Amino acid sequence: MSASANEPMIGGVCYTLAKKFNIETWIMRVIFVCSVVFAGIGLIPYIILWVFMPKAP
Repeated sequence: MSASANEPMIGGVCYTLAKKFNIETWIMRVIFVCSVVFAGIGLIPYIILWVFMPKAP
């Protein structure tokens, strides 16, 4: 079973942020992946958002 690009995957953080900022979900996922790979940050904010952010409507 594969997930659609517009469905929550792990924690739903990128999905929820994409909905909030009215952008495509895959763009938000690329931003998070790039922030982890290139800047070395991104994982900590992702985990914090996963814990404290309300679920997407």
